Order: sequence, then C-alpha cells, then structure tokens
Amino acid sequence: MMALGHHEIIPLVDAALREDAPEGDITSMSLIPEDASARALLAAREPGVLAGGEVFACAFTRADPRIDVRLLVRDGEEFASGQPLAEVAGPARGVLRAERIGLNFLQRMCGIATATRAHVRAVEGTGARITDTRKTTPLLRTLERHAVRCGGGQNHRASLSQAFMAKDNHLALAGAGPGALAAALRGARGRLPHTVHMEVEVDSLEQIEEVLSAGVAGTIMLDNFSLEDLRRGVAIIGGRALVEASGGVTLETVREIALTGVDLISVGALTHHVRSLDLGLDMAGAPDADEGPAR
Repeated sequence: MMALGHHEIIPLVDAALREDAPEGDITSMSLIPEDASARALLAAREPGVLAGGEVFACAFTRADPRIDVRLLVRDGEEFASGQPLAEVAGPARGVLRAERIGLNFLQRMCGIATATRAHVRAVEGTGARITDTRKTTPLLRTLERHAVRCGGGQNHRASLSQAFMAKDNHLALAGAGPGALAAALRGARGRLPHTVHMEVEVDSLEQIEEVLSAGVAGTIMLDNFSLEDLRRGVAIIGGRALVEASGGVTLETVREIALTGVDLISVGALTHHVRSLDLGLDMAGAPDADEGPAR
C-alpha cells in the first residue's frame, strides 16, 4: 500500500489549523497555563479499519513540534471498539488546538477505509475488484484515495489528467450517426500518448459493439445496467476489454453485481456518502471521559 507523503499531508493540515484557529485558540490561551503539559489517549468507540494515522499525528506536530504522538495501530489494520489507537503527549495548548483537526481527518478516513473493507469482503471469491471514483471531497482526494487503499480497495484515475475516460456527456458531444463514435474514439487514440489507458462509458447494450469496433478501449464501463444486462454486456465484450460496473452500487447489491462477471465495480459512495467513525481523544485525568471529543 502506497504511503502518503509529508508534502501531501502538511499543506492540508496547516490549512485546517489556520481555519480552526486563525488567531490562536483563545480558550486555551486564557484558561490553560503556557507551561502546562497534557497526555491523551485516542480510543475507538466502534470497530473499524485505521486510515490516516500519519495525518492525525501531523495535526499535533504542526500545532507544536514538541508534541509526541505514538501510533498503536497501523493504517490498514482492523481495530475493536474500546481499543487504544494512539497516545499523545506534550504542551497542553498545542494538544487542545490540534485535537479536533486530527480527529476530523482521522474519523473520516477511517470511515472510508471501513466502508471499503466491507465492500471488498462482500465480493471475495468473485474476481471483481472494488474501486473508488472522483466523487471525493474537494482538495481532500489524496487522503480519501489513501483511505480506500487502506480498506483494500483500488483507486480509479486520480484526476482528469491521468487517464482518458469518455463519459455520457463526452459521447453526446463527440458526434452522432453510424460510425461517428468509433471514428471519434480512434481519432482521440491518435492524439494520446501510447501509454494512456482509454475507458469508455456506455449506458446501453447497443453502444457496446460500436465502442468495441473502434479497437481502442481498454475498459468499458457499463453504467446503471440491470443485473441481466450486466451479464449480457460481459458476454458481448467477451474479454476484449475490462468490464467495469458503475452506478447505484450499495453494500447490499455489490456481490450480485460482482457475480455477473464484471472485472471492476466503482463505488462512489465510498467517499461521497461515508459516515465518519466514532473515535475519541480523552485527556488523562479528565473529569468525565464520557463527554466525548471536543466540539
């Protein structure tokens, strides 16, 4: 699993810290002595899969480099409810300033990883792979894609610049009439570097043969097809391209989709409809450890 780099994490964490405390944390500065120290334990309040441990740690060290964060669970590992995930120790004001930012990143990333793991397990033994989409939170795509990998899923193209993918709106503008689509796709192939993978989305069985006739598509996406039409589409393509199923995929339907014989199932809900996991950071000696994380 490819790790996140500091150059990817630090700008996002710094921007989040500035947003949350543009002129400092006035509560901590007026209430907590400057030389006070704090120790805190990060614990899971429900089971899940860890993703974003380094992002969590970075929030604290960017708030105050004297803070020490010890991660007890690695990205990609499963954890149980109540399990300690990390220990934080250092200047109290810095710990309090970073608390919510670290939790916000970590809870969302763990939610994505946990949802992805559930989808991956649901299709075990079918040969189908689970992948994400570009339906990500603006500016947080790098973190969310990492979380998908932590859950055992695969990443789709990172951006519009990375791969050729002709979707319905592209095809509507590419030209109409017999042979127009195939000609447009061959023309695009001629203008692309030979290393670029080409994927084409279709929304009907009738479109498949014309896309195949162009001879350039490495992947054909069957968008919002019924289970029966997915099976028919896989048969028509017959191994001449990878087959991706997309549209309305849920944890309840993903295995049935996988059993149609598709190679890939893209699930937008992994990143755009995910629930953050319940994790809490409790200070050692806090009067009420059940009060929950800072708001």
